[in-house]
Amino acid sequence: MQPFPLMLFAAGFGARMGALTANKPKPLIEAAGKPLIDHALAVADAAEIKKIVVNLHYLGDQIADHLKNRNILWSWEQGQILETGGGLKAALPLLGDGPVLTLNTDAVWSGQNPLTQLLNAWDPAKMDALLLLLPAEAALGHSGKGDFQLDPHGRISRANGVSAPIYLGAQILKTQGLSAISEPVFSLNRLWDIAIGNGRAYGLIHHGGWCDVGRPEGIALAESLHV
Repeated sequence: MQPFPLMLFAAGFGARMGALTANKPKPLIEAAGKPLIDHALAVADAAEIKKIVVNLHYLGDQIADHLKNRNILWSWEQGQILETGGGLKAALPLLGDGPVLTLNTDAVWSGQNPLTQLLNAWDPAKMDALLLLLPAEAALGHSGKGDFQLDPHGRISRANGVSAPIYLGAQILKTQGLSAISEPVFSLNRLWDIAIGNGRAYGLIHHGGWCDVGRPEGIALAESLHV
């Protein structure tokens, strides 16, 4: 099976990074020796992803210039940031009609390739969404409650407890449901809740480490992950 196209989310302001993103977009902040977006692209390359779409807004010209020698399609969000759902919907003309992989660009990974894990576990007959998860206590740089509970069959539901697994910003998603959402700015939580309600949202525990680099302190944590 050919890998699905990949959407990299790179449009955000990176406000949690404070002064580090005053003049530089968060995907170009360096951690563990290279810009965050290069970590995401290394994951994509290792999974042999052929089509990559990157959404851009805040200081997007810097990202486009950094990756000018890569074969990447750009989804420019002009005027306003569209959030994850709106951003994915706006990029569909570039991604096509089938399922897509998405990956956030503010994390560093170790262990098995997250995209390969998702592709190997994907079952379109029963899944509309497959999210990569990790127990909250194993996730570097994360604080707060878990996101989802897993049932014995791998289906997910919304979590109520601190120790529940968290979403790592990597998934496979069928996108047909996006056409029913009329507003331009919305979160992918809207699509997840529909899939959860239909019993077609699944989770997969990542076989490796993960570090959120959404805050300055995440930079040193990411470097410790790669020691």
